[in-house]
Amino acid sequence: MHSVKISVATKADVAAIAQLFDAYRQFYQYPPDLALASSYIAERIEKAETVILLAQDANGEALGFCQLYPTFCSLEAKPIYALYDLYVAPAARGAGIGNLLLLAAEDSARAHGMCRLDLTTAKTNLPAQAAYEALGWVRDEAYFSYSKMIEPQGA
Repeated sequence: MHSVKISVATKADVAAIAQLFDAYRQFYQYPPDLALASSYIAERIEKAETVILLAQDANGEALGFCQLYPTFCSLEAKPIYALYDLYVAPAARGAGIGNLLLLAAEDSARAHGMCRLDLTTAKTNLPAQAAYEALGWVRDEAYFSYSKMIEPQGA
C-alpha cells in the first residue's frame, strides 16, 4: 500500500462506506443488507451523529473505515468518543490501514476535546486486540460489559 489518505467522510462517501459497513456487519454474523447499511450511514452523517474516518488509496478506493460516536463520561465529566466500528477490507489487511485509522481516531479525539476513546471487540478477535494493545490501548479488567435488547412497543 503506497499511499493511503484518511479523511472525515461526507455524504459523498456514503456508497463507499456502506459497502464496507455491510461487510463489517457480516463479519459479526449479521446478514448482508446493503440498503440498511446505506441508509444507516447516510442518516448518521446527515444528522452529524458520528465521525467516520475513511481510508482510501491513491485511486480513491475505500480500504477501511472507523466510526466514532461522541458521548460523555460522567465520572470524568468530559466528552469521549466511543470507537464503535473499525473495519479494513480483506484485500487491504496487513498493510497497516487499521493502525492508521486508530491513530487518526486519536487525532480526531484530541482535536475535538475528547478525554478518552473507548471500544469493545469480540473476545475472539485476537488480531484486533493485539493491534490495540500495540498502540497503547489498555484492556479493562475491572468492569464487565452488559447489554439488553429492547423490543419495540406493541411487539
